[in-house]
Amino acid sequence: MAKRSASSARAERVVRSVPRTLQSKIDFSDIPNSSPEQLRAMRRVGRPPLGERSRQLIAIRVDPDVLDQFRKEARRRRVGYQTLMNEALAEHIRKDVA
Repeated sequence: MAKRSASSARAERVVRSVPRTLQSKIDFSDIPNSSPEQLRAMRRVGRPPLGERSRQLIAIRVDPDVLDQFRKEARRRRVGYQTLMNEALAEHIRKDVA
């Protein structure tokens, strides 16, 4: 059995995500396989940096009530809750340093 390229494997995942009723109507045979160089160029690694330095991805456990309050306040201000949490932490650090 021949080894499949990454692009053909990706096409199979796309097909599986399409409802069965539509799978038989989609012809993927005319899509050329991508080279490894093309696949590397297309891959996004992380989010684009905001400001002069990119933010660091972490995992943190927060009380559900705290998270709910941040999400509610973030919706009220029309910003992301993670952005709001970052601002609150940064403000706390600024006060503590001063």
